[in-house]
Amino acid sequence: MKLFIFIICIQLVYSWKVKFLTPDDNGDSDRLNLKMQETFELPIEIAETDTIKSPTYKFMAKTDKPEIADTNSIILSENIPPSSNWIGNISISGNLLGKANLYLQLVLPTNITEDSNEKLSVIVTRKERVIDHVFTGSVILLVSLLNINFGAAIDLSKMRGILTRPIGPILGFVGQFIVMPLVSFGLGFAVFSSSPELHLGLFFTGVSPGGGASNMWSVILGGNIDLSIIMTSISTLACFGMMPLWIFTLGKVIFDRAELRVPYSRIASFTVALLVPLAIGILIQYYLPRVRRVLVRLLKPISMLLILFIIIFAIVTNLYLFELFSWRIIVAGLGLPWIGYILSLLGAKACKQNSADSLTIAIETGIVNTGISIALLKFCLDQPAADLTTVIPVSVAIFTPIPLLVLYVYQKCQRNPNGERSKILATEAKENNFSD
Repeated sequence: MKLFIFIICIQLVYSWKVKFLTPDDNGDSDRLNLKMQETFELPIEIAETDTIKSPTYKFMAKTDKPEIADTNSIILSENIPPSSNWIGNISISGNLLGKANLYLQLVLPTNITEDSNEKLSVIVTRKERVIDHVFTGSVILLVSLLNINFGAAIDLSKMRGILTRPIGPILGFVGQFIVMPLVSFGLGFAVFSSSPELHLGLFFTGVSPGGGASNMWSVILGGNIDLSIIMTSISTLACFGMMPLWIFTLGKVIFDRAELRVPYSRIASFTVALLVPLAIGILIQYYLPRVRRVLVRLLKPISMLLILFIIIFAIVTNLYLFELFSWRIIVAGLGLPWIGYILSLLGAKACKQNSADSLTIAIETGIVNTGISIALLKFCLDQPAADLTTVIPVSVAIFTPIPLLVLYVYQKCQRNPNGERSKILATEAKENNFSD
């Protein structure tokens, strides 16, 4: 009996073949494009079925990632005329963003199975909506306005003063453009070893410049606001050289893993698109001082608007992102900013920076401009990679403020010890009795 089964197995290997008859619209017959929540009847042809030496058998259509695309089609041997090919349809449904491989599996009564050598790549994307274009355009517009404001707000004389003793800015630069890219690269390898697209999203987030919210948090938590503005300005200026540098070096390793083409021209175009608003802001500073004063006042509101807009709008318009959330994405969203906070704080303390400056350096390093990373991912990548990778900066944006909020609550409690709280409560009680 075992010898009989062994002979059958030898006869099965690569003896039958399957051909997936995809719609050949773009000359790409080795892939099938599906939309989420779409079901497609795919024609297939099974050849050389007469070489299968078994009285009964069946073919099952399967995918390696059923959460992305699945099929439950079964083809029984009774439907296949002897000594002939079988042509028919199988149903396949798109469930979630991503890429899966479709294949056939031959199942014998003895529970011996054999997978087809031929596989079809199934790409699942979202249906294009007007609100998606509005979101992408709005992010690009707000990032451009923010860079115009930065160009107008840069105080070159104050910058020269701080740069005479540039330990703080140097630590910030090292944290932002050395530590964060390396952390994002290493953390991505650790948690996204089998998902290079998500690794790419984390890396793009890690190489982004400091976020405008860092200035706000520096004020709230008692940091050095002048140092914060200088560091944010240097970070914004440096990103035009540092982002392409990292993307074209370490980033290429991830692009190769994800089997994605490095979009050199798109990244170069995006860099120029960021430089132009910055140059406009600098020209406004020199030639339109009244406009400059207005833009400087709007710097923080626009920064906050960008942060809130991206978080709220991205969540509301892309609720599907939460279906992509996993423990790995949560670890990445927590790990990138929190490791940045800790390492930069330890580095600042080791360089004997005072508490306010150390806190500011940690804030500047840990808070990244997720708006730029989202815009860069959407601009540089094709679907579904563009949407799939966006989940990472959204996750980072959600988890970044948590330790800062905890620190703020702690500071508030420290500023109101028990004795002072008792006095406040006693005063309130007297006022209430008096009003009664």
